[in-house]
Amino acid sequence: MIYFNPKMIHIKYVLCIFAVCIVNVLCGKEYDVYLNTTDPATCQVYEFRHSHSKPIGILTTSSGKLVDIRETVALNSDAFSNQHHIDLMTHIDAERIPERLVHAKGGGAFGYFEVTHDVSKYTKAEVFNGVGKKTKVFVRTSSLLQNLGGNDAARDVRGFSVKFYTKEGILDLLCLSTPAFFYRDPIDFTNFFHTLKRNPKTNLFDFSTRWDFLAKKPETLHGMLLLLSDYGIPNGYRKMDAFAVHTFEINNKHGDKYFVKFNLRTEQGVEVLTSDEAAKVGQDLDYFNRDLYNAIENKNYPSWKLEMDVMTLESIKHIDYNPFEVTRLWKKGTYITVPIGRLVLNKNPDNFFATVELSAFNPGNLVPGIPGPMDNLFKVRRSSYRDTHTHRLGVNHNKIKINQPLYWKEYNRDGTPPVKENMMDAPNYYPNSFNGPVPYVDPARPKERFTVLESNAVDLEPAAYFYNHYLCDDGQRQRLVNNIIQALLPVSPEMRRRVLRLLILTDPQLGMKVETGLEFALETPLPPPPKAIKILRNNYKDSNEICTIVKNDHNYN
Repeated sequence: MIYFNPKMIHIKYVLCIFAVCIVNVLCGKEYDVYLNTTDPATCQVYEFRHSHSKPIGILTTSSGKLVDIRETVALNSDAFSNQHHIDLMTHIDAERIPERLVHAKGGGAFGYFEVTHDVSKYTKAEVFNGVGKKTKVFVRTSSLLQNLGGNDAARDVRGFSVKFYTKEGILDLLCLSTPAFFYRDPIDFTNFFHTLKRNPKTNLFDFSTRWDFLAKKPETLHGMLLLLSDYGIPNGYRKMDAFAVHTFEINNKHGDKYFVKFNLRTEQGVEVLTSDEAAKVGQDLDYFNRDLYNAIENKNYPSWKLEMDVMTLESIKHIDYNPFEVTRLWKKGTYITVPIGRLVLNKNPDNFFATVELSAFNPGNLVPGIPGPMDNLFKVRRSSYRDTHTHRLGVNHNKIKINQPLYWKEYNRDGTPPVKENMMDAPNYYPNSFNGPVPYVDPARPKERFTVLESNAVDLEPAAYFYNHYLCDDGQRQRLVNNIIQALLPVSPEMRRRVLRLLILTDPQLGMKVETGLEFALETPLPPPPKAIKILRNNYKDSNEICTIVKNDHNYN
């Protein structure tokens, strides 16, 4: 049996601290060199030590009990009498929350939005009025399909959600790296994302399910072409544009309404990665998040210009397409572009989980002057987002610090914490006669309500318009063709014929290029398997000498 000597433990602890201090003094120069030659994300813990010359305090349990140093070891003791040990083990069992269904992996940063142009003609929203006004924002960047721990450089749609902390409430602008959505019928959400997720038996991504759904729902072709084009792999979050996708109704203080698409244009310049380059940088699974974090720590603050494409109520009557359809682009020459302001990210979160993971964005979080989109997909999204946040974070997710508005008075009570003051002793029902919070009247709110009726017909014109007009040159078009071919190789001949027919109907030249390239690719021999190193097992039974025993004059009992 081994016995601990408390005095000896104390002496060793003091000697350990003394040794650490000596090492810090002797290695100071090497340490400075390390900090100056290593990226900020890699040496974050060293930066913390550099900014805190001594421990930040005495260790406690979650209930505040001070932890004695002997409680940091559970060997040869009654572990179940050690409250520190119990506190650690019971907490780690429950420290994870449900992963987001989509946009699970992401990053985030704080910053500000500054109004640079007078847009009072178009909207009365306080956040967008007053040149020079700055509003605090939090941005969550994400990858649509990647699970937590997934590859940042995978071909995927990226998310760029902006939370404006305005005086009129939270404004959430949920943007994507592609300017059009995959589908417009909200009932398609579940089935579409099931095809993009893993096969229920193999647990692998399955190209057959994706192409099958696309062939059955041709409206998704435009979104798939966007994904398989150069825009499918931006060179990090800093060097991509972001689009709010929906057409928003906005109004000024006189009640005049306009219809707009909000776009964020990167000031770093748009950069994309080819599939080959993405495979190289993808060796760092966190390439996008690391790039954003390091840029901000190095004070190379990324920025975007916020602008809106505008149509008037009169102009939408004279165009040959549906401007409220989320699966298409607005045609050039049918709108004007109006600059609004500038978004700058200048601070990394101090704690990732408390901000990025607990953040909850809802397209229904709008402010006066921005009534919002009118299409059915948006109406369903504003409900389903709240439902998923309640599932993941609890019904009081808007009381979590990162999601809190600057001001709120409500009649909701209780539920899963946090509840904050829970409105204290104020009445918990409305209407009441006891001076609880009351609503206000917005005199500028439009008095007419539009209803958008959408066609159920198959329309391949948006996909054709993207291929012929949105892509800038033949190089971009050829890379799109190459990526389509690679995605079609694993599927059956029958599935290829269905997809080729759809592509030819969209644009004959696109379809023929894919068909020709596919024939050549199918005749090309498959690459050899990777060169692996075979490790032979030692056959200990056939060996006369298992190990060498060194004998000396010392006996160890």
